[in-house]
Amino acid sequence: MKDYESLSHTRWECKYHVVFVPKYRKKILYGQVRRYVGEVLKDLAKQKGLKVEEGHLCRDHVHMMISIPPKYSVSMMVGFLKGKSAIRLHQKFGKTRGSGKSFWARGYFVSTVGLNEAQIRRYIQNQEDSDREEDDSGDKLDLGW
Repeated sequence: MKDYESLSHTRWECKYHVVFVPKYRKKILYGQVRRYVGEVLKDLAKQKGLKVEEGHLCRDHVHMMISIPPKYSVSMMVGFLKGKSAIRLHQKFGKTRGSGKSFWARGYFVSTVGLNEAQIRRYIQNQEDSDREEDDSGDKLDLGW
């Protein structure tokens, strides 16, 4: 039997594939900003008891497979991650490199993982390769998620 997560009266497994982009889909997630965004997202997820199962930062979007406890809604947690990370980016980098308080675009993509977990993990891990084929200029950065 699978090892499920648990809360006081609940056994659960709620994994989601989440993708969100910087405002105007600008290619600004590189160098110091990229490393900092990775650290911040991991830290924020830990604060709320979320578990980042897999994640990858591309130059113009973020992919995560994330476990969210059923006591939280997906939209509330994605909003928390995007909002708090934008504030931290603004505090660290100011207005340079497009890191204003409205750093992220308004929407996001989410789907439930279910039985496709291995396939989604491979997809997230191979994002940099497919982006590199498109623009031929990316350097791979594995954040160890």
